[in-house]
Amino acid sequence: METHLENCIFCKVIHNKAPSEKIYEDDYVTCIKDINPVSTHHYLILPKKHIRNAKELKNEDVELYDKMVSTVDKIIEKQCLDPAATRTGFHWPPFNTVDHLHLHVISPVDSMSLLRKFMFKANSYWFVSTEYVRSTLQMCS
Repeated sequence: METHLENCIFCKVIHNKAPSEKIYEDDYVTCIKDINPVSTHHYLILPKKHIRNAKELKNEDVELYDKMVSTVDKIIEKQCLDPAATRTGFHWPPFNTVDHLHLHVISPVDSMSLLRKFMFKANSYWFVSTEYVRSTLQMCS
């Protein structure tokens, strides 16, 4: 088994070697409930390909990245979330806790505590939007 598969909790989840509550899965991504939710609904979209974080995405990952982002709409529909009350984004290194790329889907934003609103503040140095990450990929083209 590759080292990241042995050491990465999200790789273990993807390969059913660690417990999780999966709510969606296809050939490219797995979506699980966050074990420490910051709101009523808090999900993580994990690419099945091990990528350490959003800063390490490469041009060859654009299609996979787009699949991750398009999965947000599927999760919103499946979980009956209000898109206007939903925040998505990535923790931006060094402000990440797990070294496996994951896209947060959090709803409703108003249910988060003040501390959590700070930790998941949109377009901050530590939590960035999907558009920001996509723009960094375009700069690499």
